Amino acid sequence: MEQRNNRRLIDQIRPTEIIPGFLKNPAGSALVKNGDTLVLCSAMVEEKIPPFLKGSGSGWVTAEYSLLPASTEPRHHREVNRGRIGGRTSEIQRLIGRSLRAAVDLKALGERTVWIDCDVIQADGGTRTASINGGFIALYLALAKLQQQGLITQIPVKDYIAAISVGKIGGHILLDLDYREDAAADVDMNIVMTGAGEYVEIQGTAEGKTYSREELAQLLALAEKGIRDVISIQKSIIGDLNHGEENSSGHQK
Repeated sequence: MEQRNNRRLIDQIRPTEIIPGFLKNPAGSALVKNGDTLVLCSAMVEEKIPPFLKGSGSGWVTAEYSLLPASTEPRHHREVNRGRIGGRTSEIQRLIGRSLRAAVDLKALGERTVWIDCDVIQADGGTRTASINGGFIALYLALAKLQQQGLITQIPVKDYIAAISVGKIGGHILLDLDYREDAAADVDMNIVMTGAGEYVEIQGTAEGKTYSREELAQLLALAEKGIRDVISIQKSIIGDLNHGEENSSGHQK
């Protein structure tokens, strides 16, 4: 196959940076740079829960996702002006919410809701996975702030959560697809895993060409490698979840 962007190897993620505390107002926030994809993630806490959880003693984590107009070429029209969100947006924000809830002890959170907002500033493939990766950092920082305020005794995060894309293009199995690669992929998958190596979600589709069980195993193994790389970046920000070695800004001491 032709050279990948940034001269990446097939098992390399794009140059990735997560900048915590990027915004002033949210309890937690992070700007994710994944190659040319840029996603701004924020976490804000409300002292209320959805009606179906009333009296349960359990909290909730939910997400909203949007592509900003200048994130794509041509201009992406704001969905609010259409009167409803599209099917793709609804599916992605449900994925983000499910993924991040898997990281949280909702009973320990108490009857409050954490809203994760993921706004895509620039889209070049992998916006949903970048949203999960940055959303986890924003979520953790928001929960750490609740602890600092004395509203919870411990940060109710059970494990890291990270996501990555993999795909098959012209017989090659590739990690972390950019838009050009995603558009050309015969197989496109998005994988969400915990730090312990357990799966939260697997989204896999064959686009015109099917794939074998052996290729599925290769795709999953490559995704696991990429997710370990992402979690390493997350750990450089918030440290070891079991030892609380982070400071108030979210950076390690």
